[in-house]
Amino acid sequence: MKSLHPLLILCLLLFFACGGDTKETEMDQGGVEEEDGTLIGDGNPNNENIELTDMPATEGFPNASIDDWSYNGGTFSYDVSGYTFGKITDDADDLMCANSAQGQHVHLIIDNEPYIAKYEPSFDQPVQDGEHHILTFLSRSYHESIKTPEAHRAVKVNVSNGSFSSTEEITEPMLFYSRPKGTYVGQKETENVMLDFYPVNATIGDDYTVMATVNGKEFMIDEWKPYYLENLPMGENTVTLTLMQGDSIVDTPLNPVRRTFTLEADPMEESRK
Repeated sequence: MKSLHPLLILCLLLFFACGGDTKETEMDQGGVEEEDGTLIGDGNPNNENIELTDMPATEGFPNASIDDWSYNGGTFSYDVSGYTFGKITDDADDLMCANSAQGQHVHLIIDNEPYIAKYEPSFDQPVQDGEHHILTFLSRSYHESIKTPEAHRAVKVNVSNGSFSSTEEITEPMLFYSRPKGTYVGQKETENVMLDFYPVNATIGDDYTVMATVNGKEFMIDEWKPYYLENLPMGENTVTLTLMQGDSIVDTPLNPVRRTFTLEADPMEESRK
């Protein structure tokens, strides 16, 4: 067998030392490099264009109320006033963000799971037996929470055989993540992506703040209201929300919470360019 030429050996050594022709490489910053050199995920050094801006003032629901709420036989039931399920919120067309064609609905958040959206006041939903932290609130059709005490319930429950066997109000400060969620398609949905969350027993701006980490870029939030995330890249994005007190992370259940969501171009829009 012939010996390899010394120059060829040197080239092979350099090739394997550099990892070869891999399609994606884990980066020191914590992201993943795609073939075009773009980094995605936490640690993205190309995230400086991402902005967190105030969302325009939205329609108020001063009289919206969850008057009664129960879970029995695997069925959640809501008795509400000052609010209509399935109605498109009046100012939905004025906002350049994702809107549900099914109209107004409740968000049901069980522990650290993404919310469940329901468009009728009674629906079946399995909940695993055991202890859970549950938040539910009335939502506008574009998924913004109605931020009044009467329009939400936040409880720690024990579930047995499809029913609440015990319930108590959550008393510790907590932060629940709501939006962004899922997949956004087309310019209207991807240009302005709403960031919305729900604090419980924590007044944002007084004793508490929220740190939003978007693809590795940090924003400190000191006011409870919806925001737009702008200049997000197409593809997968990551948001982590952390309830803070001063410079410290609040030691409380489900804190912090991390979500991924996806932005996609609309092929029909692309074809018209």
